[in-house]
Amino acid sequence: MGIGRANAALDVIADTKAKGIITADLASRLTGEALFLRGMTYYYLGGTFGGVPLELKSGGAGLTPRATQDQVFAQVVADMKQAESLLLSKTALATADLGRATKGAAYGYEGAAQMWLKNYSGALAAFNNPELTSNYHLLSNFVDVGEFNHQNSDESLFEVQFNITGSQSWDGGWQNGGEEAWIDDFSWPQEISGFGYDYGNPGLWYSYQAGDLRRAATIIGPGDQNISPGIIAKWGGIKGYAVVQANYQSNPNVYSDGSGNPINTCGTLLHPWYGTDGTPRSGYYNSKKWRDPTLTGANGTSAIFGGQNQILLRYAEILLDRAECKIRTGDVAGGLADVKAVRDRAFGGSAPAVMQDGLTWDGKATSPITDPLQMVYSEYRHELTAEYSLFYDLRRAGPGVASAFIQNAYGTTSSTSQIVYPYGPTADGKTHGVWMTTLPANKDILPIPVSAIGLNPNLTQNPSY
Repeated sequence: MGIGRANAALDVIADTKAKGIITADLASRLTGEALFLRGMTYYYLGGTFGGVPLELKSGGAGLTPRATQDQVFAQVVADMKQAESLLLSKTALATADLGRATKGAAYGYEGAAQMWLKNYSGALAAFNNPELTSNYHLLSNFVDVGEFNHQNSDESLFEVQFNITGSQSWDGGWQNGGEEAWIDDFSWPQEISGFGYDYGNPGLWYSYQAGDLRRAATIIGPGDQNISPGIIAKWGGIKGYAVVQANYQSNPNVYSDGSGNPINTCGTLLHPWYGTDGTPRSGYYNSKKWRDPTLTGANGTSAIFGGQNQILLRYAEILLDRAECKIRTGDVAGGLADVKAVRDRAFGGSAPAVMQDGLTWDGKATSPITDPLQMVYSEYRHELTAEYSLFYDLRRAGPGVASAFIQNAYGTTSSTSQIVYPYGPTADGKTHGVWMTTLPANKDILPIPVSAIGLNPNLTQNPSY
């Protein structure tokens, strides 16, 4: 749908420009935005499915055969290069246009697509463009990256814009024209939100190096506070939510800190938050998406949907991408300098000289990381977990990289059995929704949907399905 709309928009823009309805400058910007959105959509399609049909004109029959994965990413490069010449610089955007695609965002996606094509010198040219290096920078504090009051920040290249219009509950603000985010409190603990639809693996929590401030801002578990400045300012932390206030005396094992006070942590070491509805959960949750202080979950005011934007690409990822490109082209020192910039922020000013993951998934000590590419891969994981880029960055790195990181994180030998977790406060001899999950060989891409093949008989299925 996104491809078709972009193609249709290109025709309409050209026609309205020719008729004098819009100015040449506006037509250029709108054309750049349509090309950017088409290229971005193909970027995620290529990363998800491999080769897909390249539909580059409106009004087609939709029967185009699949292109190769390389052809898809070559088209992304072409669209982004054209968009770079047409879009506005971030510095030229009016306040009312904040959130629109910019030249810098186009250079970011072009560089990422060049990496899929293994054109690392071409990627470096994009990543080093002043539209990126001069107009974007790391925020001083990692926790601010996902904060509700830091949307469209100087670190963010492109994010999906959401806007609350009317109700934030099930009665449907979206019916009044609002574009509302739903992913956030659906992933909060069930004890707070009433949902708890996704949760983290304890192995990720253990894998952060000692002193890494990103852990608490990414994944929290028993005994951990939510450190979001917005949540603390609004509610005083977890203790301020209505469901805690209403139940800490009558249900102390869930909502009390163990001393008769309202709980202010994501469960306790003695009583982790596994959910109260019988669905097993790990006790660890996504604090990177627990940032919108206007939300209450299905409790209190039942504010479920909010206006929290979803970041698709930010400057920290550009630095790590650039580091990978530099290392792959022989500039190891330059690559490690980019890694250090990201890590220094993660450790509040100066990262340890020795890079070493924390514990393994089962609580065992790790060894220092000495291979430069492995350093980049580890940083992808710890900087970008719970964002939209991580899996694509690991898959793009080459065969087995994504599988290896999932295997290391989950201790995998099987994908059909829940595990009795062997370490930490949730090691109580019971399963809590943690699975021995592995990524099978050649299944780092999804199958082409049967419905799509039914509509286009020229499509072929991915070979592993």
